[in-house]
Amino acid sequence: MFGSTPLVLVETPEALAACAAQLSRARVIGVDTESDSMHHFREKVCLIQISDLHTDFVIDPIYVPDLSPLAAIMANPAIIKVFHGADYDVVCLKRDFKFEFHGIFDTMIAAQFLGFPRFGLADLIKNWWGWTIDKKWQRHDWAARPLLEEHLDYARGDSHWLPALRDIFQLRLTQAGRLEHVAEECIALEGREWLRPRSDPADFYRVKGCRELDHEGLRVLRAVYRLREREAEAQDRPGFKVLPEEIMLEIAFRRPDSLEALTACFRRNAPFVRRYGEALALAVSEGLADDEPLPSPPQAAKREPGLRGPRAERLMGALKDWRNAQVSNSGLPPIAVVSNGVLKELVRVAPQTLDELAAVPDVRRWQAELYGTAWLEIIARVLGSGPAVEPAEEGDAPAPRRRRRGPRGGGATTEGVEADDGVASGVGVDEGGQPV
Repeated sequence: MFGSTPLVLVETPEALAACAAQLSRARVIGVDTESDSMHHFREKVCLIQISDLHTDFVIDPIYVPDLSPLAAIMANPAIIKVFHGADYDVVCLKRDFKFEFHGIFDTMIAAQFLGFPRFGLADLIKNWWGWTIDKKWQRHDWAARPLLEEHLDYARGDSHWLPALRDIFQLRLTQAGRLEHVAEECIALEGREWLRPRSDPADFYRVKGCRELDHEGLRVLRAVYRLREREAEAQDRPGFKVLPEEIMLEIAFRRPDSLEALTACFRRNAPFVRRYGEALALAVSEGLADDEPLPSPPQAAKREPGLRGPRAERLMGALKDWRNAQVSNSGLPPIAVVSNGVLKELVRVAPQTLDELAAVPDVRRWQAELYGTAWLEIIARVLGSGPAVEPAEEGDAPAPRRRRRGPRGGGATTEGVEADDGVASGVGVDEGGQPV
């Protein structure tokens, strides 16, 4: 399936030096990573696959943790690094190895801008080369050793085809007049960073539904969350495999401070009750008695001055109608025209001129050139002669809403604590390479 291309497993500093020397002479390389987030407490990059036109390298950072010989390659804009869904790979490589990136080409973005209805890497490889990726290895524990032949075949397959795929897409994007569009999106990818700290005292606010708890419930949740993190780290397992979030939230609502109370809330033979029952009851008691101040919940970015209210809703509706028409006429997915995040910024700023539009956060040059005039016409039509931008008022944030009762009716709640959902605007991908 890989022809005569040799596979080189890099497990020593000497092999890495030879690998880096060869790659430094390449014009285009394919890059992919495998991580272990589904299996271990602290996620890490476990393999880096890099392919040039002559060799498929599988680099093992568990055996060779110092990957500094690759840093100059990643930062060199003259060496094109071809990723598929680069967002996740880039932030992980920056987090673990402090790489800087220049010269990225993302085949997933290219496929979207070419209007492919299925733009997963497996679909693209099968379409051009007829090779089917065995998806059973997608959730493999890539920190496990030794690496078997089937592991290496799967891993190399994610980088082997990327340089050739880039050549195909570059030609098609040029013919479609969208090469510069993709280039601008790829430059934006180079600045992606891992934003979440490894550990934060306010991490328990990330539990979905915690905003429905009163202050006592939040203290219980914090104690239970700390217990879970200690157990997860000791066992080197992801936290969700030790105690799911919905169970932690249920405990925080019901607050069973004894083993008997805990077993009354859940099935007596529930695995987490058998394993951690007494420790959980103690954590609840500690949370109820805890007088340590709660940290502030993560806050959404401060609301900036801008258009809001019914006029903003009308403008957003008009812009979405325009985008839907563009999608229908071009066959492109919405993300290859304009994202919801950019539309929200257009509504907030309500630019009146092309210069103002070009300064709107996240608006790309190609978007301003292609669609800027149409956007300004829509803004002028919807807003008429009234003032476009209204100043934000003091205390303009929405008032806290009265929350529903807890799971299974487990105790009344007070007004909730608002927490940031952590959702970013713009083009992004998850671990599986899908847009978010």
